[in-house]
Amino acid sequence: MNTSKTLVLPFLSVLLMAVTTCRDTEPSSKQGDSGNTIQQEVSPVLIGRERNPVLQIQLRADGALVSSEDAVGSLKITTEGTTDIGDIASVDIFYAGEEGSLEEAVRFGGTEQVDEVMEIPGRQELEEGDNFFWVSYKLKKGTELLNRVDAGLEKLIFESGKSWSPAEASPPGAKRIGVAVRQGGQEGVHTYRIPGLVTTNEGTLIAAYDIRYDSARDLQGDIDVGINRSTDGGQTWEEMRVIMDMWEWGGLPEDQNGIGDPSILVDDETGTIWVAALWTHGMPGERAWTASGAGLEPEETGQVMLAKSEDDGKTWSDPVNITKQIKDPEWQLLLQGPGKGITMDDGTLVFPAQFKNEEGMPYATIIYSKDHGESWSIGSGARSNTTEAQVVQLSDGSLMLNMRDNRGGARSVYTTDDLGESWQKHPTSRSALVEPVSMASLITFPCPENESGRHCLLFSNPNNTEARKNMTIKMSTDDGLSWSEDQQILLNENQGYGYSCLTPVNEQAVGILYEGTGDLYFQKLLRVL
Repeated sequence: MNTSKTLVLPFLSVLLMAVTTCRDTEPSSKQGDSGNTIQQEVSPVLIGRERNPVLQIQLRADGALVSSEDAVGSLKITTEGTTDIGDIASVDIFYAGEEGSLEEAVRFGGTEQVDEVMEIPGRQELEEGDNFFWVSYKLKKGTELLNRVDAGLEKLIFESGKSWSPAEASPPGAKRIGVAVRQGGQEGVHTYRIPGLVTTNEGTLIAAYDIRYDSARDLQGDIDVGINRSTDGGQTWEEMRVIMDMWEWGGLPEDQNGIGDPSILVDDETGTIWVAALWTHGMPGERAWTASGAGLEPEETGQVMLAKSEDDGKTWSDPVNITKQIKDPEWQLLLQGPGKGITMDDGTLVFPAQFKNEEGMPYATIIYSKDHGESWSIGSGARSNTTEAQVVQLSDGSLMLNMRDNRGGARSVYTTDDLGESWQKHPTSRSALVEPVSMASLITFPCPENESGRHCLLFSNPNNTEARKNMTIKMSTDDGLSWSEDQQILLNENQGYGYSCLTPVNEQAVGILYEGTGDLYFQKLLRVL
């Protein structure tokens, strides 16, 4: 969908200035006595999550300041830099030993009486060498997503009477707030993956994703498509709805009728919301990507299914099969995006798609409808060995397909002005946008001060060539011809599953839904003059 037409350029001006003034580009730490440090990683503090790391303290027990025979008795913590300390429900300190993992850490102490400065008592004996402590916040429901939170260490006090204070209580800047829309284990589901995100004509945000009940693995498996709606710009989210479930079709169990990898779009003219997903029948114990074969029937090959909502995502139709409309029977597999599609200026609906030809070579392409979803057509393959793509309409009316390239290193980018009958290589293909082989997101919105009338593009992906870490948003003001390093924001340095999806929230903000490891996080970024 092309809701982004309503967004204006000022969104990223000062927001991108924050890259140089805050901790939005790289992790920051402060060195102390005897190798002791404090550090804040670049990651959101999430509403709905019990443990949120806001400050790491590394303490070295080597006799220079303190020996391993001493014990920590209390930590004096400051919340200076927090927009509103009323957002913080509780403060906890965890001891993580020499490994430093918060997930395995034990609670040292904490308080629900949050103040600007708090001395939190406890007792922790130290190990020889490095010892890690974490300051963790739990946020209140309804916390304003555009606020920031911060934590600092004023003093660490030992039972012996000694103490240590860093040169500065906290590195500069403050941490962004987000929402854990889905968390692995929630409602008995092992993993939530494959985010799609749109803004409807009514201003509702709809997040679509895989519900992977039993494991994190891809199809085939017991997988359905779910959504969550937000009617307040992402502050709160309604309960999960299952919108695509093939149950025990054909007499086979649900783990042999998985449906997933959703792509979502909104028809700007009618308001209808469409979700495309891949249904696989049979293939027990195998990956659908390799097990699906030639043909058109469910017993032979994966099926492209569509569901729609005509009431702003409250209710959904049964899935409809469009495989025979668009699949070449010789191809081994055809599926959508995932992520999101768009509505073109002339009303054409476009989903990104991908297929494996008769030789098993994948190609990214598009599927489209010129009659509001009554019938569907497909383009040709843009480039060999490309898969998960995103599509936008450029200022000259052409379509840009930004593709995952299985060669690794960087994204492939091609354009078409005839709905995918032919493709032209873009000047930035395989050079401008690095990737670790992962899905990415791309949306477009007008740049009003640009007299040429070109669109601005926003792009998100793991900004790394080796691993799915450093989730980053980048901006281009020239139809994707350049992506300046000073026009990007690092949201999360931690490694995750790497997929993301962007949408304009309203005329003032952009939202992103992206993967942790089994979780889905939402963050909102304000346009600033």
